[in-house]
Amino acid sequence: MYLLHGEETYLREYYLAEMKKRLLPPGTETFNFHTLEGKDADVRALTEAVDCLPMMAERTLVLVTDYDLFKAPADQRDGLAELFGQLPDYCCLIFYYDLLTYKPDSRTKLAAAIKQHGQTVELSRQEQTDLVPWICRRFRASGKDIQTEDAKYLIFLCGDLMTGLISEIEKIAFYSQGKTVTRGEIDAVAIPQLDAVVFQMTDAIAAGNYDKAAAVLGDLLRMQESPIMILSVLGKQMRQLYSARLSLEHKKGAKYLASLWKMHPYPAEKLMSAAHRFELRWCIRAVTRCAETDLAMKSTGLDGESLLIGLLMELASPC
Repeated sequence: MYLLHGEETYLREYYLAEMKKRLLPPGTETFNFHTLEGKDADVRALTEAVDCLPMMAERTLVLVTDYDLFKAPADQRDGLAELFGQLPDYCCLIFYYDLLTYKPDSRTKLAAAIKQHGQTVELSRQEQTDLVPWICRRFRASGKDIQTEDAKYLIFLCGDLMTGLISEIEKIAFYSQGKTVTRGEIDAVAIPQLDAVVFQMTDAIAAGNYDKAAAVLGDLLRMQESPIMILSVLGKQMRQLYSARLSLEHKKGAKYLASLWKMHPYPAEKLMSAAHRFELRWCIRAVTRCAETDLAMKSTGLDGESLLIGLLMELASPC
């Protein structure tokens, strides 16, 4: 028995496909692959699926999607615990969490049964050290190469979920004209996440390019990004920048900042680089004004776009 959960959809789908490939010989899926939706799952239905003998194969595979095990009634949980202890050797039972979040209750008899008879596998976001080689392999499969630093940049720009990166890699590989993908080609077709776009605005402020900072904000507003969402990301980045400035003041590096915010090394290094261009008092003022603007946006009824523009003008002025 396996419980597959976690926010990395690509890995969940990949390992489920691999298990199906290993357990179900081609042509036998109709007889040996049994599926249940969470809303239809209970002890009786599961027992019936588990008891189905394999046909023209050694094993059966029972897949249960989005069944909240620990919210089942007490009698159902007890029945499930008993069932898990009696799984036949020919059956592989998989609980697959896609739309639901797996939330175990370790105090229960059911949790003990899962630990004893099954394996819980959390497929979470991958570390940069794993993502970069994977991105390089995906580009090579499309006949392209990418430099390590550009692979890190792609993660920074588009996020670290493999499901989203796949579509971006395919677009960039198709668009790229040469053997090696360039930074310009990434910028031309990749869809950046909001955090990366807001960082471009912060970077422009740091460089004294206030026209570019205003243009980035204007683009976000024209794309109908919510002012409160833009402010939320901007406020978080100001707090990160403040942390980076404090790290510099106390002779700490990007590794410390990455551990503090649980971020990949590449954005931590960019933040540390940006922090060199800001004074500590500016960072304190920026964090304070973001918090005050957030309060005003939520409590005064003032126009969110106007408040954001006013905040940007304040951040662009020296202390």
